[in-house]
Order: sequence, then C-alpha cells, then structure tokens
Amino acid sequence: MVDIHVRKVRTLFLSDVHLGTKGCQADLLLDFLKHVEADTIYLVGDIIDGWRLKAAWYWPQSHNDVVQKLLRKVRKGTKMIYIPGNHDEFLRDYVGHQFGGVDIQEEAIFETVDGKRMLVLHGDKFDVVVRNVKWLAHLGDWAYDIAIGLNVTIGWVRRRLGLPYWSFSGWSKQKVKRAVNFIGAFEKAVVNDAKKSDVQGVICGHIHAPAMRDMGECLYVNTGDWVDSCTALVEDETGALEIIRWTSIKATAEITSLDDVRLKSAA
Repeated sequence: MVDIHVRKVRTLFLSDVHLGTKGCQADLLLDFLKHVEADTIYLVGDIIDGWRLKAAWYWPQSHNDVVQKLLRKVRKGTKMIYIPGNHDEFLRDYVGHQFGGVDIQEEAIFETVDGKRMLVLHGDKFDVVVRNVKWLAHLGDWAYDIAIGLNVTIGWVRRRLGLPYWSFSGWSKQKVKRAVNFIGAFEKAVVNDAKKSDVQGVICGHIHAPAMRDMGECLYVNTGDWVDSCTALVEDETGALEIIRWTSIKATAEITSLDDVRLKSAA
C-alpha cells in the first residue's frame, strides 16, 4: 500500500476534468484531492462536460463525489475560483456571480507569493476550430471519445498484466497534434496574448498537454487534464510552481510524499 502524506500548498490549479464523460478519471482525482490541501483552488475550465451531458446523460457516483469533495473544501475555508472552458461554457452566463462560495470568472490574475503575476484562463479562445467551426469541434470531441473508449479497454488489460498506466488517447492525440504543430502554435498564441496583460506568466488548460516552460519573458504553464495525464499544478508556500502527475505517484510504491514527484516540463 502506498503511503502518501497530505500536502499543504498555497494554490492548486485543476483543469479539463470532464465530469460527465466515461473518460474522466474521477477516482484518481478523488484520491488526489484527499492528499492535498490548498488555500486557493483555481478550476481552469472543462470541469463539467456540458457538451457530452447534453448528448447523453452520464453521471456516476464518483463524479458527484468529486463535486462534493470540492464544495466541502470551500466550506472548510478554501477560496475557489471557477474559470469556464468551452465544454462548460454554460457557466459563462454567470461570470461575476458566486455559487456555493465558488467565484465564476472569465479570466483571473494570479499572483505568486514572490510577486509574479500570471494570467489564468482556459485557452479555448485560441483554438480556431472551437471558436469558428463548432460543429467540427464536436466531431473531434466524438472521435476523442472513441479513443477514450479504447483507453479504458487497454487500461484494463494492462492492469491485468501488471503493467503501469498508459494512455492510448493521449499518445494518439500527441502524435496527431505534433504532426500539424498544433500545440506549438497554441502555446505561442497564449503567451503572445498574456504579454499584453502585463504579466510574467500564463496558466491554462484546454489542450490536455501538461507543460511548464519559459517562452521568452513569459512562463507558460498548462495544467494538463484528468482524462489522460492526470496532472495538476501547485504553488508551494515559497511561490515555487510544479506540475504533479498523480499516476506516476500511485504507480511508485516507494513514494511517501507529493514532494517526491515533480514534472518540471512536458513535451
């Protein structure tokens, strides 16, 4: 049994959970949330997948448990900011409002403990397909669901064989997007926009590609997702930022603390 201590952090960033889909790794996220306590949590979009729920209702108990776990943290004093994405765009009608102690914001400026200002946004506004050809975005979403279905089957077989977690959907997505240089173009667009806001960095989600890298005078951070990578961004009490890959921690028996696994960058 892996003994993972609870870690106290100043700020936690989660995005692209996609509650309401079969691909959502809700059990892993619940396990992660049991082992981290944060003063502030930013939900950086696509937490609930309104697109998929509109097409077909899917909401198992584990998805409800995630919502309840997050709201319980709010009741215990955690500040929570929800920045809607394209899959939960219905919440953009409520920007500026607060529900159950959760603030709904279009974008936010986050300041690290050491004074670094960072723009926080989901990132879908930089995806031309999502912004301009929504029917094609939905088609891509359908194809991605097929890959997720294969993910579940392959994951089951690998667990039976005692093999570590591996994401087919993540692998195939990366192969396709690298071929068309999508990720690189997305990152440049996000950073260029952030520079207009007089910030030193930007934190986003949307493309399910966890990363942390300096791009000129701007730090680019993508929180990843809880469908493929199962990653989250945390800021510790000193202002240091790091990306935690939860599947790596769970697969490593000798891990005793979240501090033992850090993902400083991802391709």
